[in-house]
Amino acid sequence: MLRFVGLVVLGGIIGGVAALAAAGFVGLVLWLNDVLLMSPRGRMMFAHPEWLVVTTILVPVVGGLVVGQLHRAIPERRPHGPADAIAAVQTRRGRLPFRAGVLSMLSALASLGSGASVGQYGPLVHMGASLGSLGAKVLRLGRSDDNVAIACGVAAVIATAFHAPLAGIVFAHEVILRHYALRAFSPVAAAAIVGYVIANDVLAQGALFHVNDTAVPQAWEFGLFIIIGGFGALVSGAYMHAILAVGRWAGRLPLIPSLRPAVAGSMLGLMALWVPDILGMGKETLRFATIEGAFGSVELAIVLLLKIAATALCLGMGFGGGVFSPALVIGTLFGALCGTLVNAVGLATDTYVFYAVCGMVAVTAPVIGAPLTTLLIVFELTGNYVLTTAALASVTLASPIAAQLFGRSLFDIQLAERGLDLSAGRSQAVLKGARLKQLLSHDCVTLHPEQCVNDAISLLSNSGHTEAHLVDDGQHYQGSLTLVHLEAMRGRGWGDRLLRDCPREPRPVLGPETSVWTAMQYLQEVTGEAIAVVDDSNDDAFLGVVYETSIARAYLNYSAELRREEHGVG
Repeated sequence: MLRFVGLVVLGGIIGGVAALAAAGFVGLVLWLNDVLLMSPRGRMMFAHPEWLVVTTILVPVVGGLVVGQLHRAIPERRPHGPADAIAAVQTRRGRLPFRAGVLSMLSALASLGSGASVGQYGPLVHMGASLGSLGAKVLRLGRSDDNVAIACGVAAVIATAFHAPLAGIVFAHEVILRHYALRAFSPVAAAAIVGYVIANDVLAQGALFHVNDTAVPQAWEFGLFIIIGGFGALVSGAYMHAILAVGRWAGRLPLIPSLRPAVAGSMLGLMALWVPDILGMGKETLRFATIEGAFGSVELAIVLLLKIAATALCLGMGFGGGVFSPALVIGTLFGALCGTLVNAVGLATDTYVFYAVCGMVAVTAPVIGAPLTTLLIVFELTGNYVLTTAALASVTLASPIAAQLFGRSLFDIQLAERGLDLSAGRSQAVLKGARLKQLLSHDCVTLHPEQCVNDAISLLSNSGHTEAHLVDDGQHYQGSLTLVHLEAMRGRGWGDRLLRDCPREPRPVLGPETSVWTAMQYLQEVTGEAIAVVDDSNDDAFLGVVYETSIARAYLNYSAELRREEHGVG
């Protein structure tokens, strides 16, 4: 009981620290945007507008150079983000590296401050996760509590950034933990509440957007909202694959990786000379898009296409930042475009904002793989139940279509490209992350190829084992023999034959870095007591054996640990 209460208190503390850090990060980004003339307000107030052409190109280029140098100090040469937090929790590999977290935060700060078309919520999520992981490390908590602490940091920054504590709680469970347990719920809720209080009452941060009293849509319009959801899934897929495609294309460029963000910055600046709305995170663009008449349909289409291109360019070429905020902007522009077209044919005239919000949810939910979170953000930001119901209609079609065509989320696609496939669930990911070398045993019988069959039978019979492994003078693996096989050879009159001249049973071997999951697959093909483990990078050096019972026991232990965590008793 005391341990549980302590975890709740820790959740509140992590929530407070993460909320203050998130508010400071957002404040610094806004200040940099104003100072560096990347925000609409800064550009409007600037006394020398003739210099805007220079600053619009120069600032993203310099920001890209800074970002490129920061990434050289990160082992993976890329900024860490929500996908890394998800991987750490889902594989139970351990804590998030704090140094990489700080460098990634600085990278995001330089990117957002210099006007790159990236999001701030991804970096905030990773920052909250890193702070939670740091708290767990300082207190020497176990892996299960470490995961809860990471979720606490994530929930707090979402609650702070969106003024949405419920969305923060659900996001932490839906995207990071991917299970609901009472043991995790209370600490995460404490963190989200503290984050909300700090954002709402202490720091007085502004909400993302406001929606005044709206008209109630007609019944047939809900059919349009569902259709918007279907097309929103396609927009979402185009957005995700544009980012991935530019990333692959950038990898083939004959260009030093640290210079790629600067090149992207120059191209962004050139596009922004024509349409400055694509600069930065796009909060102002999002707010205007929810106001009827602020953009015409042609303007909406142009800004929509350029925002997708600019975000894919910035993220694919190496700027640090998230995908959530641009997805909100792109979705809102798409929904607003649909609303404008509906208004143009006279079908609806006073429900424009419903279309904008439906488009926002239809595009964003598939990108982050969190339909409940996006719905709760809409509800907590607007307090409008009808608007939330309309958004629900869009998500109903958007999420399943996007999942079938593109995958659960962009985070999962990124992790799959890094070799971590979460499509089959957490248990498979954990078993794929567990290495066989932890189960290695030296309690086995080894035979020399120059020994005869009779000697081998005598040695094996007295050892209590039924299998032996041939190892030469250089400790190189030569094959395996079973007692039954040896007895059969003696029955044929081969008792004096040397083992090197005897036929051997074809048996698979495993490497020390083989995963427990892969070993489980081999068990379906092999009968016996153990499988030889060899190092193929060292000329098949024999390392020992792994017993089939050890593999099965490891599988059961990992499965039991996950069940305890997910049912609230871990």
